[in-house]
Amino acid sequence: MSKDGPLTGIRIVEIEGIGPGPFAAMMLADLGADVIVVHRPRSGPVVGLIDRPVTDRGKRSLVLDLKSDADRDVLFKLLAHADGLIEGFRPGVMERLGLGPDICRGVNPRLVYGRMTGWGQDGPLAERAGHDLNYIAMAGALWSSGLEGERPSVPPTLVGDIGGGALYLVAGMLSGIIAAGRNGRGTVVDAAIYDGAAHMQNLLLSIAGRVEDGPSAQPNPLVGAHWSRTYRCADGGFISVQCLEPKFYSEFLEKLGLSEDVDFGDHQFDREAWPRLSNRLADLFSLHARSHWEELFDGSDACVAPVLSPREAFASPQNTARQTWHEVEGSLQAATAPRFDGRVPASPAEIRARGQDTDTILAALSVPKGWPERSER
Repeated sequence: MSKDGPLTGIRIVEIEGIGPGPFAAMMLADLGADVIVVHRPRSGPVVGLIDRPVTDRGKRSLVLDLKSDADRDVLFKLLAHADGLIEGFRPGVMERLGLGPDICRGVNPRLVYGRMTGWGQDGPLAERAGHDLNYIAMAGALWSSGLEGERPSVPPTLVGDIGGGALYLVAGMLSGIIAAGRNGRGTVVDAAIYDGAAHMQNLLLSIAGRVEDGPSAQPNPLVGAHWSRTYRCADGGFISVQCLEPKFYSEFLEKLGLSEDVDFGDHQFDREAWPRLSNRLADLFSLHARSHWEELFDGSDACVAPVLSPREAFASPQNTARQTWHEVEGSLQAATAPRFDGRVPASPAEIRARGQDTDTILAALSVPKGWPERSER
């Protein structure tokens, strides 16, 4: 598959998994890397998964049975000329397959071996099953998601799997590849969602009213304040409000005709007043449909925006200008991010079928253009 991006010339071998590992590999492919995903043989669909997920876009697909000596030999030949490997099994699984870091880096000392897990490679929870919500809960990242008197909300898997997991794995892989280019030595990247979710909280710990302990998230202004919430509108839609800085808060009040209201003007950072003022705003926003509030705040710096579904985001003027969302065969995909000067964002790459590139990849292994000759299977 032709590639044109800042990572053109970088090759990543991805061992099939679910969640953050495939997302990280997709992001590397979006940025131009040649990603070969090693799919496992299977006789039919897997419950809960689609056959051609968006996270496989831009990748070449090779089917190998890693319990087979011959297929492991093929993998080693791929790794001999790869920059990185990504796997997302529990600790010890790759070692039991004879594919641990020491063995793989023995084949290619420059290889960056990326390991994506929830709990990390060590610690008392390393061997235990878990999911996004469990990882961010244990890392303290779920603590500040609930309002006073309410249970912590369940965020999408973006906070843990993607934010604390996949993006940290991408950063680790790129750091390792840069270092290998300088010193010729690869490394093992231990990317744990638990670690990444904790690390992301350093921003919250840098603001006034930070949350480290206590009975609720109410002391955190970004969760509890009346100026940092979503409000239901008359038509059932929602509006988001987050006017932290006083100048934006003043514009917010002015747009709502509340500039002379002392209760709002004097208590922006009075946490005792937040529930009362939130209730007043809830009553106000419930009087009109979302479109009314969109029109009212259009063009302002009051930091107010409608809560859109992906389909609504696709139809928005912002997307018309940026082309962030694309419709491909009736389904939505978000375009490559971030963008680079002088490069027009490309349409989402093709999602190859499982094993679609097996023959061409195996054929390449027998051609002496940097690929070792493949033994008979």
